[in-house]
Amino acid sequence: MKKNSAKTCGSLYTEKVMETFKSPHNYGKIKDASGIGKVGNIVCGDVMWLYIKVDKKEVIKDIKFETFGCVAAISTSSIITDLVKGKTIKEALKITKDNVIESLGGLPKIKYHCSVLAVDALIEAVYDYYTKTKQVIPADLQKKHYIIQKSKDVIEKRYEGL
Repeated sequence: MKKNSAKTCGSLYTEKVMETFKSPHNYGKIKDASGIGKVGNIVCGDVMWLYIKVDKKEVIKDIKFETFGCVAAISTSSIITDLVKGKTIKEALKITKDNVIESLGGLPKIKYHCSVLAVDALIEAVYDYYTKTKQVIPADLQKKHYIIQKSKDVIEKRYEGL
């Protein structure tokens, strides 16, 4: 068997994806979370909750997730917690789906939406934090939240009654 740079495990997934799926980091719930992001995809059935605990300097001191979904959904949820923990909100919001995919050594293209869900869950958790703390929501965050909500509405309408 020929090895490639992504080191696959005899499947579509890299070793890193399988490792984070089998032993996810930061799994669980934060009871007194500063912000909670809940996102899902009605088409594939994945649902993610991301909980953040933010300190007074707006550093994400703790982050946990609960995900109901496939291997890629659980792995992307785990890896986003690793990428975000200890960063300021501003730094965390710069993380993209490409950063998530790269950190996992790749994902099959059909599973890219899982990396988008992980980033969207972070956006929604930060949006919730700003809302709870009655802070002015930055325009770029407001726009991202609007796009997430609009996409959700379109998908739900399309699959209504199925």
